[in-house]
Amino acid sequence: MKLAVPDLISNSYFPAIAAVELGFFKREGLDVTLELIVPIEHALAAMRDGSLEFVGCSAHLLVAGFPEWRDVKLLCAQAQGMYWFLVMRSDLGAQRGDLGVVKGRRIGAAHWVAMGLRRLLAEAGIDAERDAVTIAPIPGAHGAGTNFGVSAARALEEGKVDGFWANGMGAELAVRRGVGTVVLDARRGDGPTGCFDYTFAAVAATDAFIERSPAAAAAAVRAIVHTQAALRDNVALAFDVGRSLYPASEAALIVDLIRRDLPYYDAAISPRSVAAMTQFSRDLGILQGHPTFRGVVAVEFAHLWQGRPG
Repeated sequence: MKLAVPDLISNSYFPAIAAVELGFFKREGLDVTLELIVPIEHALAAMRDGSLEFVGCSAHLLVAGFPEWRDVKLLCAQAQGMYWFLVMRSDLGAQRGDLGVVKGRRIGAAHWVAMGLRRLLAEAGIDAERDAVTIAPIPGAHGAGTNFGVSAARALEEGKVDGFWANGMGAELAVRRGVGTVVLDARRGDGPTGCFDYTFAAVAATDAFIERSPAAAAAAVRAIVHTQAALRDNVALAFDVGRSLYPASEAALIVDLIRRDLPYYDAAISPRSVAAMTQFSRDLGILQGHPTFRGVVAVEFAHLWQGRPG
């Protein structure tokens, strides 16, 4: 079996990555290999045609391959809350929470990720067009094997952008190199009310796979839950994963990033979070309908989210 993620050298989808690398899928009887597939549309197409079984990504992204949430379900959350950071050039002197600093600036952000930034800026009264905010992908940041956050930090250092909206690894690299200042961390209370719930990292599978292989789908959920628990008990395990997958500089940072994220490691998906995520999607125009909680989430596995037997 295969599990694809759209971002590898970061904390964004680390529970899914670690579940493979630390052997938790194998302990559940699943032979799962990890693949980095970008853009996300390619991974979703592969899941749709059956050439891979699982995708670990932002929940709102599923509509890129499964319009209106048809034929796909979320199995569990990897972590709670929207997990991107707004980082601006340190020489701008931006203060934490001062979103006005983006006016007239160039912000690097991947297409589907940028949706969260555009929405929270609008909620804060900043109109990208009126306020001359350029939000665009960073050229070359989505090649094979390329990590957007790492590339974004490099682009900021080279003066190619004034800021970026990306993962925790990119933010940490920029701050530690002295070239960036964190202006907004949505997961930890910054930004407009409600932006925490725009999206969250999840693991998904098709309805066809769940119907055909319910035991495997359940095993995948248990693997994620047990990985989250193992990292909570011993965060140093994150270094073992980083050492096997990342360059030395990023591997040295991953333990600190995962330690910071541990309070959000909860596999549960609530009706509230799904309602907020689907409303966010409708606000963006990528979703038209009002799918139910059961239309988005494989609720038959909910009893596994807290590691309860059964």
